[in-house]
Amino acid sequence: MGYDSQWSSRFDGLALNIKEAVGDVALTVEHIGSTSVPGLAAKPNIDILMTVEDVADENSYLSQLEAAGFVLRVREAGHRMMRTPSKDVHIHVFSADNPVVSNYLDLRDWLRVDEADRALYAAIKRDLAQQQWADMNYYAEAKTDVITEILSRARMWRVGRRVT
Repeated sequence: MGYDSQWSSRFDGLALNIKEAVGDVALTVEHIGSTSVPGLAAKPNIDILMTVEDVADENSYLSQLEAAGFVLRVREAGHRMMRTPSKDVHIHVFSADNPVVSNYLDLRDWLRVDEADRALYAAIKRDLAQQQWADMNYYAEAKTDVITEILSRARMWRVGRRVT
């Protein structure tokens, strides 16, 4: 599927709902994933990164997000994932100091500015989308090598080094 310019405004509305539901417990609410990168083809699923002080302190956010219409789907060490019943919005909740937070943001920000890596990532996603996956985790795992490669350039860019 191609890029849809409405994804950004859809995220804005969702972010407002999340912030209204949990207040200052949400330290950040960021649009991540392919729908956050203008020009990048994606499935129409909005991925959201929400950071909190302590992801294990579910009392501070879980019931509030459930009341706002989100359903807990994943509970694992250091990570919670909630989604809408229609499964088209995913909220990934992490503690603010979790290193994966910078991975998501570095990848997003780099793909927004680097046309070559955006095209590389799009090509990999397109090739993988042609395959049948028994579990979408296998699809995500199949992207790991290219994401690691792109993240290395993103990190050099982030710290102001020259990217080759």
